[in-house]
Amino acid sequence: MRGVRHGGRDVAPARANVHYRRMVFDARSVSASRSRRDATRPAAGRRPRPAASTSDPEPGADLAFEFDETGSEADEAPITSRLDGKVALITGAGSPDGIGYATARRLRDLGARVAIVSTTRRIHERASELGVTGFVADLTDEAEVGALADAISDQLGDVEVLVNNAGLASRASPEVLRPVAQLTYDEWRAEIDRNLSTAFLCSRAFVGGMAERGWGRIVNLAATAGPVNALPTEAAYAAAKAGVVGLTRALAMELVADGVNVNCVAPGTIYTAASTVTEIKQGLGTPIGRPGTPDEVAAAIAFLCSPAASYITGQMLVVDGGNSVREAEFR
Repeated sequence: MRGVRHGGRDVAPARANVHYRRMVFDARSVSASRSRRDATRPAAGRRPRPAASTSDPEPGADLAFEFDETGSEADEAPITSRLDGKVALITGAGSPDGIGYATARRLRDLGARVAIVSTTRRIHERASELGVTGFVADLTDEAEVGALADAISDQLGDVEVLVNNAGLASRASPEVLRPVAQLTYDEWRAEIDRNLSTAFLCSRAFVGGMAERGWGRIVNLAATAGPVNALPTEAAYAAAKAGVVGLTRALAMELVADGVNVNCVAPGTIYTAASTVTEIKQGLGTPIGRPGTPDEVAAAIAFLCSPAASYITGQMLVVDGGNSVREAEFR
């Protein structure tokens, strides 16, 4: 059951007096030479870590924990879920029925300055509806990701929250469902690029700045297919989503001393207007008895993006109505 290709329609709440500054940006119109970033190199700047002590404590000595509270989230009391003033980028938010759109709405309501991106100009319609800023870019192209990063920095400031939600199939890059023996190498690579390489390239573009500033949140969209279970004909998708979990955990450990938390959310069957009868039946068969909605997934993402999730990193949160923990029903 694939998380990001399912999702329910949520009507955006009306917002009074929203001023939307239309910013038309298309990464394809920006040459790689104009980007200030070297797209082939990681973003610069990790704060130096203190050297570890090699001396052992004296036998019988009392051990005590010391917290460096300079700039630490530990001294925030109470810990807030607000994201006031923080710049948040949500990828793959072009559909009004999807998880990306629902996440953008939630982060906006938490006070974040939100940027959304997709591969088509329909993103500007979604941005206008939400009162946020929209960008167009192919996130499988490292030069376009570099140009996107520059554009967001110029328009909104440094990205502090990144939600890697991109991964939906499109008319230009349709979903391929076939057994491994019949899967071409180009089809395999397309699925890996769409679901895994996008998360890698976007993370690489922003983690350096997050580490340098000492705070950041990255939430990747995995799925139950791959990390938890698998379905026939979906080997490439399952491999990509399992790879997202591996990327999440490795990146979490790389950034754990820099105040940057990295987690992933794995949706199960999520209802959208595009859901098929088979997918709806799968949702009805979960222990909760219905498919999930994009807003329910977005709620989990928003929590992991917030300061309240300061002690959670390298984790996968499954949002599937309990389906993955129930034993198979034999008939």
